[in-house]
Amino acid sequence: MAVVSTLTEGLKSPWGLAALPDGDLLVSSRDEGTITRVDGESGAKTVIGSVPGVAPAGEGGLLGLAVSPAYASDHLVYAYFTTESDNRIARMLYDERRPAGQQLGAPDTVLRGIPKGTVHNGGRIAFGPDKMLYAGTGETGDTGLAQDEDSLGGKILRMTPDGQPVHGNPSADSVVYSYGHRNVQGLAWDADKRLWAAEFGQNTWDELNLIEPGKNYGWPNTEGKGGRTGFVDPVAQWRTSDASPSGIAVAEGSVWVAGLRGERLWRVPLAGAAPSAAPRPFLEGRYGRLRTVLAAGGDKVWLVTSETDGRGTPEAGDDRILRLEVK
Repeated sequence: MAVVSTLTEGLKSPWGLAALPDGDLLVSSRDEGTITRVDGESGAKTVIGSVPGVAPAGEGGLLGLAVSPAYASDHLVYAYFTTESDNRIARMLYDERRPAGQQLGAPDTVLRGIPKGTVHNGGRIAFGPDKMLYAGTGETGDTGLAQDEDSLGGKILRMTPDGQPVHGNPSADSVVYSYGHRNVQGLAWDADKRLWAAEFGQNTWDELNLIEPGKNYGWPNTEGKGGRTGFVDPVAQWRTSDASPSGIAVAEGSVWVAGLRGERLWRVPLAGAAPSAAPRPFLEGRYGRLRTVLAAGGDKVWLVTSETDGRGTPEAGDDRILRLEVK
């Protein structure tokens, strides 16, 4: 694994990252509620607009971003964000012909009512190989929500691009896909279309999970590998001081896990649905807190630092998007 270059610097509380078809990137600012376009070659930054209704506080604000699978024709950008009353997912028309700062249309809410808190808001969204929209949510510190199948908190959700339950979900009238999660901020698929998710442990074990529909991932009854009947154990786990995993990506046959508190990038090599070797850390302490990692084709991966989120120690140039080559 090598850091090839720094694409851009000077980002404030970056959180969500999504790639446009031309290779440019969209990055959200959690605390400022803005979306910035970053040129994938030069790193030049252009604020395309603000998302109305974002109410940043604690770990909440403008979080995950995703670009519609039909972006070439519909020009829709999806965002997960915290409001005064909830977390929600909305989509906005991105009109590149309008003046900078005014290129986002009014938000069209596709899903509302995800519980919000000062902590554990989840926030990662991604379109899967099935063209459906997935979201990782948190239990807001109210641990009971994770086991409450009627709550959207502490879950992985699966919905149509319009926010409706998908045929094949565990319950026909629900967007809930899996439950028993504490705070999911990493979602990615491997070459065989298996869904992987990272989640924060409380104070013992962070987890990398292989997600199957309808399964219970144990929180708050178990943390890490509990071996208890009825709960799915993680595929890999870390001490919370070594990881605090946010974004993940799959590239070159491995899951890459961005660690916040751990200030390192973990590689988990895969052999089908299981690790082929122990997780290995990279970049330990070199760039501080690491928030988001995004596969960009082949051995190319984007990595976003998170030193300006109120819990880091920002230095000149923070925060950054780094260009990596992985193997």
